[in-house]
Amino acid sequence: MPVEDQPADLKIILLGDSAAGKTKLVERFLVQSYSQQTSSTYAITVFRHSTKHPTTGQSLAIDFYDTAGQERFASMHASYYYGAHACLLCFDLTRKVTYKNLDNWYRELRQYRPKIPVLILANKVDVQPEMAKRDFKFAVENQLPVMFVSASDGTNVVAAFETIISRALDYKASPDRDFMDDVLDMLRDTPSPATALAPL
Repeated sequence: MPVEDQPADLKIILLGDSAAGKTKLVERFLVQSYSQQTSSTYAITVFRHSTKHPTTGQSLAIDFYDTAGQERFASMHASYYYGAHACLLCFDLTRKVTYKNLDNWYRELRQYRPKIPVLILANKVDVQPEMAKRDFKFAVENQLPVMFVSASDGTNVVAAFETIISRALDYKASPDRDFMDDVLDMLRDTPSPATALAPL
């Protein structure tokens, strides 16, 4: 079975307007160390990243889900959120509307994934470095961490992705995760009727 066809250990989704630079941020982090697949069914792009667990050293397969233009409809298909362990919520410091729309994206996320960790990425800090000194009302009100990044020059990109991977791992190991995660694990561990009845 090809590596990209094997189930991922983590699913991390990116949310935000199409002008927020989500794809560029993923590509900046992964450089060439990924495989890319596009689903025309739900207009998403999945970037498979292979790495090592930061504490155990075991191999980790991480899928980063990018919206691939579907966000222009201001909503994502429910399957995009299904099984996600963490979310990167992105906006562009030079485009105010992308910040204003964070609230809409966050509300939709919490409809499907009420407990997963979220990290806000404020992109293009290289263009607006003074913005890194201010607080953002949306982040403060929702008690969400913010990292100032640049897809252009790479500022904080690796640190941001390593942070969300760590939080996704913590979430997956937590007993307080979403109920649907336990259901998904049960389904994965239960053989299908066809498999169970297959002749030896």
